[in-house]
Amino acid sequence: MVKLADNALMVLKERYLQKGTSGSADETPEELFRRVARGIAAAERKWGGEKEVNNWTESFFEVMKRLAFLPNSPTLMNTGTVAGQLSACFVLPVVDSLESIFSTLKQAALIHQKGGGTGFNFSQLRPKGDPVYTSGGYASGPVSFMKIFDAASAHVKQGGKRSGANMGILNADHPDIEEFISAKKGLGNLQNFNISVGITDAFMKAVYGNAPWDLIHPNNRKVIKTLESGNLWNQIVENALLYGDPGLIFLDTIHSKNPTPGLGKINATNPCGEVPLMPYESCNLGSINLSKMTIGGSVDWFGLEKTIDIAIRFLDDVIEVNQYPNPKIRKITYRNRKIGLGVMGWAEMLIKLGIPYDTQEAVELASRLMHFIQEKSKASSRSLAMIRGPFPNWEKSIYYPNEPLRNATCTSIAPTGTISVIADTSSSIEPLFALAYQRMHVLNDDTLTTVNRQFLDYLYEHHHDVNSILESVFEKGTCDDITSLPTPIRSLFKTALEISPEWHLKHQVAFQRYTDNAVSKTINLPESASHNVVDELYKMAWEHKAKGITVFRNSPKGKKVLNLGVKGGIKGCKVCTHP
Repeated sequence: MVKLADNALMVLKERYLQKGTSGSADETPEELFRRVARGIAAAERKWGGEKEVNNWTESFFEVMKRLAFLPNSPTLMNTGTVAGQLSACFVLPVVDSLESIFSTLKQAALIHQKGGGTGFNFSQLRPKGDPVYTSGGYASGPVSFMKIFDAASAHVKQGGKRSGANMGILNADHPDIEEFISAKKGLGNLQNFNISVGITDAFMKAVYGNAPWDLIHPNNRKVIKTLESGNLWNQIVENALLYGDPGLIFLDTIHSKNPTPGLGKINATNPCGEVPLMPYESCNLGSINLSKMTIGGSVDWFGLEKTIDIAIRFLDDVIEVNQYPNPKIRKITYRNRKIGLGVMGWAEMLIKLGIPYDTQEAVELASRLMHFIQEKSKASSRSLAMIRGPFPNWEKSIYYPNEPLRNATCTSIAPTGTISVIADTSSSIEPLFALAYQRMHVLNDDTLTTVNRQFLDYLYEHHHDVNSILESVFEKGTCDDITSLPTPIRSLFKTALEISPEWHLKHQVAFQRYTDNAVSKTINLPESASHNVVDELYKMAWEHKAKGITVFRNSPKGKKVLNLGVKGGIKGCKVCTHP
């Protein structure tokens, strides 16, 4: 078992380790990984005997104890427990009736209770002020119901640890789209929702052509109102700049890559947008720690391939041992068997390879790396299909008849917020947020202090004036103005806000090119960012076939999760003590 960082131990103790009757943890991290490995490998009994269960228990345990691969949080929390819900991502339908709306709310609450997140498209709901003939009243509209969902989420803890997370989508042609776009104005509004506008190619063409745009009643399909498309677009951009929402979900791009188009369209995603799902579908995720996939200053392609094969089998086994919130979710999940293998530690891999994030070399490696992961993931899924059979809807998929696969999707780039803390590496495909920062609203609203270990190692190995450099880094979170450090080193350790937003998007597009599902990526913007910057980024994302996009401006009018620097100094903090 590798030595875990202090922050990892804190997170595991608070959220993941099983607790006794006294409320204190009664298992170790090693026992946690053993519990998860044994619980997931139990699926192997269906196709082999106890020998196979034992063999794969050891394989799953080995990649987790090395922090080379970790599954999504619900799998770590709930495997081998009475909770048993292991999937992170769900999409639930919202149909235009009071009974249906509150039935969906109940299902969402039960999912949140056991650690899952939910996504909804509210576009089927009638607009605000529409007559309700059964009651003689008037509809309150999608945003009002989103507020009810938000309030419920705030009081139902995910896995008993944190408030429920949601994605709310409204299509650009819904009559209430303007109210939706500005729904995050003011502090405290929809705090448990990410919101995104459902964008079609037709809308983008209208924006580019400065054409009028019709808002259409979702039930009778009559035109309710006509707007200037450019004005609606500017409202989206301005609110994204000020509040970080709405993001965009490109529905036609998603549908063009839908592996089972014969089953219907996909119009919603999980809370962070990396998994587009049909109604009632669920998906379980896991991420490979790329910071563990280098050897001698190069990518360890052999080690990466071996880890991919184990991870794909692990995620397919999760589907078998998973406990599902209701029969509809179980049925479609079994029939499509979607999984999402992604990565974390991308920024740290680049540093180990000596490649600055904001370079074409880095973007080209991103494309090559994800292509490799996709190819090997598909190969592993094909191998499983030969033994276990393809996913039941395979004959209705784009893979039929030439490519029998066990899973309708294999890859997805998740944000890896908490599991990257456990792995002590950088989040997902993000650049380093800062060399020293505070992670807010973690562990019952406590704060975790983080200092980049690679930067510390560099300082000590090269005998720089460590104390004076760290004093500056602790204050600002960056090393950009420390002239005693060589320019190539300052370039290598550039942080998110020092990197031009275009490079953020280039990385997202490079990974998306070879990702079955989607890519969760935050495009960080400096506080000085303008309306035009967001306008260009949103348009570029559509042009380059991203499936969605989210921007976040530093110090916007809303709750911050990460703070640059470590105010007040941390010279005595354990995370800064070099071993």
